[in-house]
Amino acid sequence: MNISGSTRLICLLGSPVVHSISPAMHNAAFQYHDLDYAYLAFDVGENRLASVVEALKEMNVRGFNLTMPDKNLMAALCDRLSPAAEISGSVNTVLNENGVLTGYTTDGIGYMKACEDAGFDIIGKKMTLFGAGGAATAILVQAALDGVREISLFTRDPKREHTLKIVSALRERTGRKIQLFSYEDEDVLRRELADSQILTNGTNLGMAPHEEGCILPDASFLHKDLIVSDIIYNPRKTRLLQMAEEAGCPHFNGLYMLLYQGAEAFRIWTGKDMPLDLIKEKFFR
Repeated sequence: MNISGSTRLICLLGSPVVHSISPAMHNAAFQYHDLDYAYLAFDVGENRLASVVEALKEMNVRGFNLTMPDKNLMAALCDRLSPAAEISGSVNTVLNENGVLTGYTTDGIGYMKACEDAGFDIIGKKMTLFGAGGAATAILVQAALDGVREISLFTRDPKREHTLKIVSALRERTGRKIQLFSYEDEDVLRRELADSQILTNGTNLGMAPHEEGCILPDASFLHKDLIVSDIIYNPRKTRLLQMAEEAGCPHFNGLYMLLYQGAEAFRIWTGKDMPLDLIKEKFFR
């Protein structure tokens, strides 16, 4: 990779970012297409996000990604939003065009493509989804827009105004059946999972270094026809996915969601397709 006087910066903002494979992934794709870009990660918490974004605009960076905890704050700093980002209020990809920032959420697209890559067609099916953060909200929005028939959403606070607003907007736009429930209601959870085709963990429960965390009390909540997915990829097999394996459920982790959300961001910035076979071979085997 050659850095020149005209190399344009694309970066990742969040905290922590030391674990991210996004820099290696994007830089390999830039090199493949012989593009004069460089991708770096910067540890930026919520309290510094606005000032850092202003500085990036001044430096005329091509764009940037956002990870926790910055996704939900970024929407207010954008000049324009994609339809999915507008509904979700969450942004993980920004394109800078001469100081005009357009915010996108590619997490949901990445998740739906990861399902497809794993061989699962969830269009017209029922999903049970955990979480109300940036990634979970992006999955909720994209799943409804793409045609998932019914979504049961479990959150810590089902009466939270932000979540209620998103669910209401999605119901009105898509006509999907979307219901909100509390994490703590185990009887309702068992009932909703019984006729769901896919369970998705959109939270950080079970992520390293707290691998003991899990959205389910035990494996008895699962049935063998239930697809179990986790957006976490460190560890690659979370406690939830271990339970799924024990129960004989098909399952997959968040690695390919990361790949496909990154591929969509790459297309937004460059207009080119990420070399998926190369990236899979180098970073996802």
